[in-house]
Amino acid sequence: MEKKPMPDLKAICEAFTVEGRWVSSCPIPSGHINDTYCSKFEADGRLIKYVNQRINHLVFREPEKLMENIERVTRFAREQIVAANGDPLRETLNIVPARDGKSFHVTPEDAYWRMFRYIDGARTYDKVEDLRHVYSASRAFGAFQKMLSRLPGGRLHETIPNFHHTRKRYEAFLAAVGKDAARRAADVKPEIAFVLEREKDAGVIVDGLAAGRIPERVTHNDTKLNNVMIDDRTGEGICVIDLDTVMPGSVLYDFGDSVRLGAATAAEDERDLSQVGFDLGLFDRLAEGYLDAAREFLTDEEVRLLAFSAKLLTLECGVRFLTDHLNGDVYFKIHRDGHNLDRCRTQFKMVAEMERRMDEMQAVVDKYR
Repeated sequence: MEKKPMPDLKAICEAFTVEGRWVSSCPIPSGHINDTYCSKFEADGRLIKYVNQRINHLVFREPEKLMENIERVTRFAREQIVAANGDPLRETLNIVPARDGKSFHVTPEDAYWRMFRYIDGARTYDKVEDLRHVYSASRAFGAFQKMLSRLPGGRLHETIPNFHHTRKRYEAFLAAVGKDAARRAADVKPEIAFVLEREKDAGVIVDGLAAGRIPERVTHNDTKLNNVMIDDRTGEGICVIDLDTVMPGSVLYDFGDSVRLGAATAAEDERDLSQVGFDLGLFDRLAEGYLDAAREFLTDEEVRLLAFSAKLLTLECGVRFLTDHLNGDVYFKIHRDGHNLDRCRTQFKMVAEMERRMDEMQAVVDKYR
């Protein structure tokens, strides 16, 4: 894969209100959407680190609105953390303002950049190394939702409209089958049938939201383990990061997607389906952590659908992979022929296993509710 040229981070940093002398910048390789870098400054004999990010405005079409969301959320978070005698420099993201007072800087090439204070003494994990981290990350997401359930003001912007609208995802799948742009439908009849048999699942959450049975909340919408900073000393989840998709939604989207990612026994694109499965022990850690933080503000209907949401969000992701495969791999990056089909099959294998074990999953939720 061709490497992107290193931008002039020194010049970009000069657009922000950073004191001290620029020392160096280097890429932070995690993340698939934005370009992220760490910049070091020397001030009064101290070395201070910051995070620079170039916002991918092909994915996020309205970066100004995205940053408005992040400003509102982090401002409110700081207020709540201070009121609870916490550390606002470590427990939420802190935006470094640009010199023109905005929360972002636009270069002459129309690139959108932002800057955050670096959080020392904590790190993210791409893979589970300690079951305590699974519990802690899930608890952090639950606490994040609970805190933002009190966010004042109007509705946040939708940074990616209809991101988890499962009915629209299903309709896009049907359109892809009908068009068959890449002439692949004949080779994936079992996968197409798998989705068609589960049509009724697509409307459960979106119809509940529309009818008011499920409340609309402020949600994160990208609840991967590596979107929580884990404290090096305590092992606790101290800060939820990557706030680009914080927007209106259902808590069920967040919990369901955390299970899809956090309770899988294999990589998302594993070809050997015998390695793919659903780990009930990891689900137990996710459910306990989440409910320990969130049970007080959840409705009975939200709790009732927690286990189901894991199946639904896994199905939704598999449908998206299958749709892209049928369309000719136009959305998700692929690294081999049939990559999206491999991804689709892992998700559907997990869905089938969750369906077989739904009573056990529900028993776990009931244990901690």
